[in-house]
Amino acid sequence: MTLLLPLHVLAIVVWVGGMVFAHAMLRPVAASVLEPPQRLTLWVGVFGRFFPVVWLCVIAVLGSGLWMMFSVFGGFKAPLYIHIMFGLGLVMMAIFMHVFFAPYQRLKRAVAAQTWPEGAAHLAQIRRLVGVNILIGFANIVVATSRFAG
Repeated sequence: MTLLLPLHVLAIVVWVGGMVFAHAMLRPVAASVLEPPQRLTLWVGVFGRFFPVVWLCVIAVLGSGLWMMFSVFGGFKAPLYIHIMFGLGLVMMAIFMHVFFAPYQRLKRAVAAQTWPEGAAHLAQIRRLVGVNILIGFANIVVATSRFAG
């Protein structure tokens, strides 16, 4: 657990922190200074760099979390807060996978075809889902740090 917990936490920091940066800092500035062709092209590039990192984070969080759950916390006998973290984490991973395989792929196709209104609609969907994932990530962090559920 000496290496697994820091790996777990660092992966969560990168994933949730990256979402917060993109959603709360980069998005408003990009929307205010870039026209749709440049803005949508920027986002395809940003996601092209961020999403492979998120895949690594998902693997690290899921692997380390399951390992700790079964080797340290007794598996399904783990305290309630562990089950809540696991459940919220699975929801976050499912949302990310949906974003990656559906609206992000459609965004890339729209940008390649230069259909800017369509691309903007896909980006808006990604923005909403990332917002949901940020809230779930914050809730998970609260559970992890306060253990109020256990």
